[in-house]
Amino acid sequence: MHQPTLATAVTAVLAALPAVQASMYTKNSPVLQVNARSYEKLIAQSNHTSIVEFYAPWCGHCQNLKPAYEKAARNLEGLAKVAAIDCDDEANKQFCGAMGVQGFPTLKIVRPGKKPGGKPVVEDYQGPRTATGISEALVAKINNHVARVADKDINSFLAGDGPKALLFTEKGTTSALLRSIAIDFLDVISVGQVRDKDKATVEKFGIEKFPTLVLVPGHGKEPITYTGELVKKDMVEFLSQAGQPNPDPAPSNGKADKSDKKKSSTKPADKKADKASDKKTTAEPEESPETSTATTATESATQTPDIIPIATITDKDMLVAKCLQPKSHTCVLAFIPSDASEKGDRAVASLSQLNSKYIHGKRHLFPFFSVPSNVEGSSTLKDALKLSADVELIALNARRGWWRHYEGDFSVESVEGWIDVIRMGEGNKNSLPKDVVAEQAETATTESSTEATHGTDPEPEAETEAPEPQEKIVHEEL
Repeated sequence: MHQPTLATAVTAVLAALPAVQASMYTKNSPVLQVNARSYEKLIAQSNHTSIVEFYAPWCGHCQNLKPAYEKAARNLEGLAKVAAIDCDDEANKQFCGAMGVQGFPTLKIVRPGKKPGGKPVVEDYQGPRTATGISEALVAKINNHVARVADKDINSFLAGDGPKALLFTEKGTTSALLRSIAIDFLDVISVGQVRDKDKATVEKFGIEKFPTLVLVPGHGKEPITYTGELVKKDMVEFLSQAGQPNPDPAPSNGKADKSDKKKSSTKPADKKADKASDKKTTAEPEESPETSTATTATESATQTPDIIPIATITDKDMLVAKCLQPKSHTCVLAFIPSDASEKGDRAVASLSQLNSKYIHGKRHLFPFFSVPSNVEGSSTLKDALKLSADVELIALNARRGWWRHYEGDFSVESVEGWIDVIRMGEGNKNSLPKDVVAEQAETATTESSTEATHGTDPEPEAETEAPEPQEKIVHEEL
């Protein structure tokens, strides 16, 4: 019987490669598949933020990333784009090289620039290659076109004949869901957010529960209250009665097409009035630190000329008093070696830079602390959380019973993105071990458990790894 030679075996393997390539991302995959020609239209010209994987089908790391990448695509459906391009395809090789791809997989985040129709901002993704890490990073990069509307702003916001949408919420931050809807209706429907504490506006619209979405079809027209589920598809359909959402990608000038303008019954003069009212009602610029998490390390340095170092935990009592009491709120702790180290210094420097930025900007955020390894209680806390590296960064909330672990390069931008996700109450949290919190009273434990279950904290509580609960948190938390 004829025995196959080595050459025959190699030929068989090579012949099988096209099948492997074809199976990297199938047509039914939630990952958007682009190429050198479609990238410009589908990604670069889109109003939405995207992450693009540059891969080769034969790459083992690419195959390993695939399940997490597809899970991230499902989690972010309707909020941001998760795309991939095959750099092993001859038609794409030159483009991948022009994008600076030197290894596989390479992940890049692409988001719209400040000017409509202008060049997008492209940056390398250096975070954890997990569904959670990718989802959190992309959520943090979604641009914010939602106006903050207080009682004193409501009349100017409603001025003009253009349609308006108002979300009444108990949250002080703007969810990824509302930001994505505002992008869909950019220059078609002005989208605003009203806090429950703005009583006059709440009473004006007869709001009895939060969150509630209200559509004002035009000047002098009766408001319409949305009563459906808080999912994007249904909310977009509801708002479409006042104007059609922008096509994706949007026209090069960033405006809706003529047919959309007719459907929304908005005259050019009215649009000018709407833009003027947006300037009055938005407390910060469109790309300000409060409303956008797309701040680069360079911008951060520019905004913090005087660095204010973060506080250092000096003993166990201070650690307990600041962060581990049953009623302690969110703390960010950087565990560092007691002796100087490059990574520890970088982590502290990034937190100090952000600390300075927030203080100079008069933004009240949770405190940051460094915890040297020679501080009593430091190793005990790390052991309880199963942290083994010399330098670790965590956030914890003893009152709510959760903690979060940072996985990244400790750059200012990466750490800021992680903190912004915590600030917005998005992403996964881990349950805090019971013996970590000092003198954990039974009532406090019950309160934490109840709030984690019913979501009474402004930040949504711990999620499971299953896609369904995660999608619900990302899409519905308003």
